[in-house]
Amino acid sequence: MPEGPEIRRAADGLMQAMSHLPITLAWFAFPHLKRWETQLTGQTIDKIEARGKALLTWFSNGLVLYSHNQLYGVWRVVKAGETPVTMRVRLENQNAAILLYSASEISILSADEVAEPPFLLRIGPDALDSQLTVETVQARLVSKRFCGRQLGALLLDQFFIAGLGNYLRVEILWQAQLAAQHRPRDLNEEQQRLLCQAILNIPRLSYTTRGQPGAKDHHGATFRFRAFHRAGKACERCGQAIEKTTFSGRPFYWCPGCQR
Repeated sequence: MPEGPEIRRAADGLMQAMSHLPITLAWFAFPHLKRWETQLTGQTIDKIEARGKALLTWFSNGLVLYSHNQLYGVWRVVKAGETPVTMRVRLENQNAAILLYSASEISILSADEVAEPPFLLRIGPDALDSQLTVETVQARLVSKRFCGRQLGALLLDQFFIAGLGNYLRVEILWQAQLAAQHRPRDLNEEQQRLLCQAILNIPRLSYTTRGQPGAKDHHGATFRFRAFHRAGKACERCGQAIEKTTFSGRPFYWCPGCQR
């Protein structure tokens, strides 16, 4: 499943394709959404916003399209007039069309209803929100709700911090030099601070530079995997072999030499 940085980059690409041009065709596969097609035709898209792993598409008439990709959903950009099959949503302007495939969690909302979908009610602050600070993340980390959770499970909980997933939790814990079994209440203040910095820095670096050769951010750093999918390879920090195990039902990679 795509994680927060990939969802945000997808939103950027969709918005670029729509270019604030009027929608010439709006189409939905689900019968209960058909009534919105005429109301969206002629409107423009003001913004496409990622909330964790969901997207909110804001239209000029105040309506909002909520979609969650779940496991298999994916948005595509094609040329205007192309007619692929099996899509769930099609929004087209004179130049391009954006298509949603496979997702089943789709609805049209008013601006006042944006917080009502069950997924959005369950998520915490977004890791890619530029207003989110280390202090806010640390306050959540040590709160009664989260302080007793093992880190390997907590970092997958969208109510803690939205947009994190499996590769991000692996890289965050490697960066913080912490084993997945630790609980926030067992960490000293410095360990908590380093963990919270990694919770913000790793997703933001991934969003900015992953898959973009030559792109630079964070004092010249470019995102790459230090532990994820590197089982058997030497840890670049201590030299010990990265190991693969399972944690919270997902593949997990870690260094037994320096993640303690």
